[in-house]
Amino acid sequence: MGDYSKALEFYEKSLQIKEKALPSNHPSLATSYSNIGQVYNNMGEYSKALEFYEKSLEIKEKSLPPNHPRFATSYNNIGQVYNNMGDYSKALEFYEKALKIQEKALPSNHPDLATSYSKIGQVYNNMGDYSKALEFYEKSHQIYEKALPSNHPHLAGSHLSFAACYERMGDYTTALKALENAYQIQQKAFEEGNSAFGLTYSRFGRVYRNMKDYSKSLDYFQKCLAIFQRTLPERHPNLAITYSNIGDVHRLMSDYEKAIAFHRKALNIQENVQCNPLECATTYINLGETYRQMKDYTTALT
Repeated sequence: MGDYSKALEFYEKSLQIKEKALPSNHPSLATSYSNIGQVYNNMGEYSKALEFYEKSLEIKEKSLPPNHPRFATSYNNIGQVYNNMGDYSKALEFYEKALKIQEKALPSNHPDLATSYSKIGQVYNNMGDYSKALEFYEKSHQIYEKALPSNHPHLAGSHLSFAACYERMGDYTTALKALENAYQIQQKAFEEGNSAFGLTYSRFGRVYRNMKDYSKSLDYFQKCLAIFQRTLPERHPNLAITYSNIGDVHRLMSDYEKAIAFHRKALNIQENVQCNPLECATTYINLGETYRQMKDYTTALT
């Protein structure tokens, strides 16, 4: 697991010292709140992340002039939490606030602009507006290609974004090409087993599931699970999504007992932490479909 508890311990120690030594609206306190918020976001504890990101923003609002570039960081952070929680309209609102500041403050080919375009593209992808998503992903990708070396992880992320969009559009061939591009970059940038591979393996699993190549799909989801189990807290929402994905493949392979076991693992997380409600709904649908296929109609309806 990424050592989030250790990071949190030291960030909180630092914060305690700063809170005693500095005035309540000091910019250094804003940085500490933001750091703690980032750890909670990485742990999947989104309400706590939001609490600390908002504390950071409140200090900036008191100590900085309007439209200062540091506001963009806060708006992006808060937008990311809302996106993770499935509140896409809120996410878009904050991402667009960040972009408005960055477009005034930064040159047109700055990588931070590319990151903001990508984040907005992700929200549109989640909302099912794929043409808008591709438009923003393309803007982001063009900047990254000009500003970064060819094996930079941000470029891998860019290809993953394209893959996610094309997969949802049903263009699995193009999605696979984008995934291969991402994977080739990651192999140059990271050691095998790095946490970055988890999302890539998950995307491969989704595409192969849609292509009805269930054995390949299961293989990739299991690779993803191995990485997430090692690098994420045991109740992280991304683990729940992975359990649900594995359960769904087992259902499609008519291995219903395994399907139910993995869906139950997913729900054990999703019913007890703040997850994207749409992901939780998907698990319920998949579990209901499993019972239906088993002809257990009573349980399917509960």
